[in-house]
Amino acid sequence: MEALGLIRLHYLFSGSVQGVGFRYHAYYMAGRLHLSGWVKNLSDGTVEMEVQGEESGIDALISSFYQSVSIHIEDMEIKRLPEKEGEVEFRILN
Repeated sequence: MEALGLIRLHYLFSGSVQGVGFRYHAYYMAGRLHLSGWVKNLSDGTVEMEVQGEESGIDALISSFYQSVSIHIEDMEIKRLPEKEGEVEFRILN
């Protein structure tokens, strides 16, 4: 059962998103915004992320990427996923 107000989204980012601190930025902001999930670099140069929390927090996280001087997102694919119960932290995966 989905908790009140929580959503989970899967993102695939392309552009200048590796080697620019994207994952660490996501980790830091997710902690500040009380979001859970994970982020990782993929071998094709894209970054994959699943994030869970209140929609306003997720929107703030995505907005923060566009405000960064080093991150340049050219394309972003988004899919809605079922919530993962009990997940409380945001992790950087290898």
